[in-house]
Amino acid sequence: MKVVFLGTPDFGVPALSEICRRHDVVGVVCQPDKAGARGKVEFSPVKKFALAHGLPIMQFDKISRDGVETLAALRPDIMVTAAYGQILSQQVIDVAPHGIINIHGSLLPKLRGAAPIQYTVWQGLSETGVTILNTVRRVDAGEIILQKPLQILPYETCGHLFERMALLGAEAVVEALDLIASGKATYTPQDEEQATFCSKISAEQEQIDWNLPAEQTINLVRALNPSPAAWTSLGGKRLKIFALRPCDGQFDGAAGEVVQTGKKCLAVQCGDGKAVFVTELQAENSKRMDIASFLNGHVVSLGTVLGR
Repeated sequence: MKVVFLGTPDFGVPALSEICRRHDVVGVVCQPDKAGARGKVEFSPVKKFALAHGLPIMQFDKISRDGVETLAALRPDIMVTAAYGQILSQQVIDVAPHGIINIHGSLLPKLRGAAPIQYTVWQGLSETGVTILNTVRRVDAGEIILQKPLQILPYETCGHLFERMALLGAEAVVEALDLIASGKATYTPQDEEQATFCSKISAEQEQIDWNLPAEQTINLVRALNPSPAAWTSLGGKRLKIFALRPCDGQFDGAAGEVVQTGKKCLAVQCGDGKAVFVTELQAENSKRMDIASFLNGHVVSLGTVLGR
């Protein structure tokens, strides 16, 4: 089939690569370029892949306003979205005879919305998966074509799960395209009563609240690793936390208080009376490092309270 692919970040690259192997990609749409460090314009991962493979690239400030005629001129059979980043109008959805299918990072109808993989980790779930669905005007509410489950590994970070989900999404979307091309695809309506939603992670949610239970705090850190990273403060300066592990035993300290310290360990009290070991972190104007390296250059006394 003739396919137009819409995607921007790393999540879409494996899918685009697999589609190129099996179908005719007649165009790639990604978000406009953005200025990065020191004002240098940076291309998105999907654009880099398209450039390297000689694929036609389109970038629209507002696709629903500027892209309909351009997309229609390509005469695609179907379009595929994978973390593209813009809302699509009905005119865009109607461009291709087979419409648009989307790769979504959850087992719908659970976790519709902008950040399903982060929320999966944050909620401490043991299983997730990808859903291929047809796109409608309501967010992630289209009919399901197929789903593939995936087990979450112990203490797996969002970054690592993203990589595995991207590969699974690539596998799923080419399977869905083959089903559609052969006329064998089934379209199953979602159970609206089972639907849950997740919005983008806000700046306020990135700050660690040490009053929360230890397990919930660990999961927040996992969910925001590697970016934007959960953070607390130490001595009035921001301290990013990339990994926590549970600490055996009960402690009497206040929430956020350092209750155990040494050359290679730093344990912080949480709101449920349990403590967590900080194992990977990054101080302001410094690089990311393990706790032993950090403590080699920083003195953190017993009784210090983080987050103040």
